[in-house]
Amino acid sequence: MDSPKIIKRRSFTDWLRLRLKWLTEPVGALVARLGIHPNVLTVIGFVGNVLGAAALAAGRISLGGWIILAMGPVDGLDGATARARGQPSPFGAFVDSVTDRYSEAVIYLGLLISFLGQPGDHSQAFVLAFVAFVGSVMVSYVKARAEALGFECNVGLLTRVERYLILAPLLIFDLPMAALWIIAILANVTALQRIWHVRRQWYDKIR
Repeated sequence: MDSPKIIKRRSFTDWLRLRLKWLTEPVGALVARLGIHPNVLTVIGFVGNVLGAAALAAGRISLGGWIILAMGPVDGLDGATARARGQPSPFGAFVDSVTDRYSEAVIYLGLLISFLGQPGDHSQAFVLAFVAFVGSVMVSYVKARAEALGFECNVGLLTRVERYLILAPLLIFDLPMAALWIIAILANVTALQRIWHVRRQWYDKIR
């Protein structure tokens, strides 16, 4: 059976990457000239997010938000650095994706620990953090699984970039519950959008 026809779509992440190429490519080239390996940047971004999560766990929500915000550009430079070194590789992309998932996991863990340290009933926050994390993981998993089967899956409201642009600023303003509500709803909506998008491609193929 032939593979489904792939129609390339441009996500917000792709649009943003193209818009910022004038900045990321020269900076990536500079980092490459300094001899810094792209995977080192990936690890630095992950460690930074762990520190941000630790700040959240300690109840320093705004500080954690600032640290997480600062890690965004670091995490975004590994690909530009790899291209500047002429070393983009499937393994590098794999490491980047895996550390992204771990970064999100530790951030939600930091929030959960911060809620545990506060008086009162925070069961709603625990449920929201769980649902937000599941939605975030499913957005990535659905895309990876779909593309492994030959489908195009570059659609949806809330990819990782959008989640980052919602989470970090709201944490800076000490609004973790607002961030959790938005991500818990829209991340799962995005996963469902991608599932539906793949379903349409399959039925278009077999009709």
